[in-house]
Amino acid sequence: MSVDLFRDLPAGDKAPEEINVVVEIPFGSSNKYEYDEKKGYFKLDRILHSAMFFPYEYGFIPQTKSKDGDPLDVMLLTTCPTFPGCLIKARPVGVIYMEDEEGIDNKIIAVPLHKVNPNFEKIKDISDLNEHTKDVIKVFLEDYKKLEKAKYKFVKVKNWDNRSQAIKIIKEAIEDYKSK
Repeated sequence: MSVDLFRDLPAGDKAPEEINVVVEIPFGSSNKYEYDEKKGYFKLDRILHSAMFFPYEYGFIPQTKSKDGDPLDVMLLTTCPTFPGCLIKARPVGVIYMEDEEGIDNKIIAVPLHKVNPNFEKIKDISDLNEHTKDVIKVFLEDYKKLEKAKYKFVKVKNWDNRSQAIKIIKEAIEDYKSK
């Protein structure tokens, strides 16, 4: 029996306050994996062209549809890497508003639930993150595509917003998925 990680898994038992995150790219990887939700498998999209690696786990929330038509992206703060396809229960703490040549490309910022990783217990909102952590995320998202000029014309990180806005975006993405 195969499981479709996008369609068969819920956004979360207590979504949008607690969400399921399917890892596409592990913390520390320079490989850009993508889950093909139509075919149900992970593929290597590319190896990053720059001397960078993903600073945290990167994935999506199942059964969501973001403004760009893809599942809603999540940058999940962790202390060690997992693997593509790993399901992690998490709490959204904020959002980073972004835009690229294809339009709006916002990312939810989340932390694992306490029972998964207690290191982030005190992080309740984006304002609880230190500036260095936010700078690491921002610089990575702005720069990791820079050497791929033919394909990616620009990436603009606009600003950060709080947990309540992240929850609102997740709710909308769940509703957009249901109404597809």
